[in-house]
Amino acid sequence: MTAQEIEIKVPAVGESISEVFIGEWYIGEGKFVARDRNIVGLETDKATFDVPATTGGVVSRILKQAGESAAIGEVIGYLQPSDAPAVGNTPAALPTAPALPTAPALPTAPALPTAPALPTPASTAPSVSAPAARNGGHVMPAAERAMAENKMPSGSVQGTGPGGRVLKEDVIRTVQTGPVQVGGSRETRTMPLSPIRQTIAKRLVEAQQTAALLTTFNEVDMSSIKKLRETYKEGFEKKYSVKLGFMSFFVRAVVAGLQQYPQLNAQMHGKQVTYYNYCDIGIAIGGGKGLVVPVLRNAENMSFADVELAIVELAGRAKSNQITLEELEGGTFTITNGGVYGSLLSTPIVNPPQSGVLGMHGIFDRPMAVNGQVVIRPMMYIALTYDHRVVDGREAVSFLKLVKDLVEEPTRLILEV
Repeated sequence: MTAQEIEIKVPAVGESISEVFIGEWYIGEGKFVARDRNIVGLETDKATFDVPATTGGVVSRILKQAGESAAIGEVIGYLQPSDAPAVGNTPAALPTAPALPTAPALPTAPALPTAPALPTPASTAPSVSAPAARNGGHVMPAAERAMAENKMPSGSVQGTGPGGRVLKEDVIRTVQTGPVQVGGSRETRTMPLSPIRQTIAKRLVEAQQTAALLTTFNEVDMSSIKKLRETYKEGFEKKYSVKLGFMSFFVRAVVAGLQQYPQLNAQMHGKQVTYYNYCDIGIAIGGGKGLVVPVLRNAENMSFADVELAIVELAGRAKSNQITLEELEGGTFTITNGGVYGSLLSTPIVNPPQSGVLGMHGIFDRPMAVNGQVVIRPMMYIALTYDHRVVDGREAVSFLKLVKDLVEEPTRLILEV
């Protein structure tokens, strides 16, 4: 390290986190970064976060590459303080670009100063500037290599990084969720799992191997809630500036169920069971780089509006990978809604060390027998997966039945009866 170089270190991100993975370097070696602009994105087993520059300068050295792990406090690169270059974020090695306007050999080409990267007037190939313009942001080097390996055309990947940058994880997600080429090709693609996907896989397998998981099912007639929402949606939205959704009803119903059946709100630690007198409800949300479960603290004290406002705010930040580690820790119960993706029925997996998870599903019109008559009703299947080491079947079934009853008669949630 030279006398003026500044260390780029992995910051402390939580008491339980001792290691992170390098997600993506937003600024490459030799490139200038302004003060407070993000240099590198880091990933943990729970969330992603960025490391900003403490001062303006050029990234002189990168010690840890994307995909490698680093300990808390470890130096992963160096920053050489300097003033901003004369032309955008160009490397310090290209200081002569601004001199083009006065070049005597080109007196008839006044437009050249605005495009120093294209000195030949006849050259109009868009590929020269495409990496900086796709999807409104830059395509990072690792992402561009992955796109080339998978023969992905320009603009085919939606960026989720800061400023719309296309990250390697975006390429991986695009490859995994949809075919890049169709028409009889027998090519195969092998992509590494991102750190978050590795952790998700590890925890799901751990849950099935260490807990005695069972799932019980029921169905809910959503007629009353739909009618209630239709009646009060305009007034609710006008007063609270948020739409009245279904999740707030289920959160309130789950809180009532946990208070009546505390086993579902308990956790096993070794040979002891810890019961919680508060309800910290995790809400599963699809984020930019995978599923995250931010927690509604003390949900028993939250109103319908509080729940809806919190979910909207968390969902927005989850899509831009801005959920903090503190918001993901300490849940006592989880709710997941596969219905937003069209799921009819599924068996959710408990998030250890929790003892229960409620799965919501899609609402579909089905013929139902009501008072001896066949009628069409909007129905939703609900599922409760629970740890049988802590929760008996009687409590599990009774809990799910109570949730069903409260959702079918939402006035009970308001009157708390």
